[in-house]
Amino acid sequence: MRVALFTDTFLPDVNGVAKTLGRWTQFLEAKGVQIKVFAPASLHAKDHDPFRVERFYSIPLLLYPECRLAIPNPLQLRKTLHAFQPTLVHCATPFNLGLFGLHHARKYKTPLVASYHTHFDQYLSHYKIPWVEPTLWKYMQWFHHSCEKVYVPSQSTLHHLESKGMRNLEIWSRGVDTAQFHPNVERKSVLAAYGISSQSFVILYVGRLAPEKSVEVAIESFRSLPADIRKNSRLIIAGDGPSAALLREFCEDEGDVTFTGFVQGRQLADLYAAADVLLFPSATETFGNVVLEAMASGTPVIGAAAGGVQDTIAHGQTGLLCPPGDVAAFTEALQRLYLSEADRHRLAAAGLAYAQRQSWDHIFSKLLASCEEVVQRSAEFEPSIVSHRMIR
Repeated sequence: MRVALFTDTFLPDVNGVAKTLGRWTQFLEAKGVQIKVFAPASLHAKDHDPFRVERFYSIPLLLYPECRLAIPNPLQLRKTLHAFQPTLVHCATPFNLGLFGLHHARKYKTPLVASYHTHFDQYLSHYKIPWVEPTLWKYMQWFHHSCEKVYVPSQSTLHHLESKGMRNLEIWSRGVDTAQFHPNVERKSVLAAYGISSQSFVILYVGRLAPEKSVEVAIESFRSLPADIRKNSRLIIAGDGPSAALLREFCEDEGDVTFTGFVQGRQLADLYAAADVLLFPSATETFGNVVLEAMASGTPVIGAAAGGVQDTIAHGQTGLLCPPGDVAAFTEALQRLYLSEADRHRLAAAGLAYAQRQSWDHIFSKLLASCEEVVQRSAEFEPSIVSHRMIR
């Protein structure tokens, strides 16, 4: 099998989609599957594998500037595709590069699958352009109509897309690297690096600092804690994004809120494990990788009862869920975990056990089997076209 993957974000970009697609690529290569990635030029570092990743000039995506909208070179793309002769096209974006993948698959009758990663429709109201939503969904329905499979990260995302008229949906869940994210940490030294006492009740937010993430709900929930609890608590906000300056200004007079800026790798893993609770109020997640990472780190999670987060957290068993945007409910959940060490330990243990069962290898093996089935079904349906594909 030879897979052509079209995406608007890829390693070394640091976000959930880029990391997941990077892992998927590495898994395929380990299984002897040839893969060619078509992605925007990265702003973070030069690509170190030009033979696997074809890069294109790009501009910032309006709703997500950290992701890039590629401006493909059609001649370059066609030349590479003709040389590679993919047997499967995977579009991880419905935008410019994805359109080229769609066009190629249709023209040469190559099996086509897509993966859905971001609820852009739910971002629109946060960016004051809700009127775009009907047009967006018409486009999304048109783009995915030709896909034999549309892979989604969670059951809630599947239901959401079904309600919008999309079909051929299948769950491609997410795993967690338990060698990187685990509970073993020297809490005192990790927190000391941020000027925080290990005796503090540490509340952690991890994620992009942007309107759709509802970071202000985390801040207001922390502020609403009873005075005797708040004086013994600290809020750490780990991440960066377009709202960073505004949020820092919002908290500039508060000495118990720490902004770390962007963190990753060991520094991020240590923060998860050193915290007493992860507070994640975002209601726009298709999955919510940070929830699973915190669980794997032995840290209980309070999340929004919406999107993919509610599929990962079993309320009262592996974490706590609160109605989206309900500051009072989030504050009550924080207070509950502050007052009950037994609840913290019980939720942390159950969350850790759940996370340790989410194996990337198992998840990717199921995805690969599904892709192979798509290719095989196409070969059986149109053997003459498959065997002569792209010979002109």
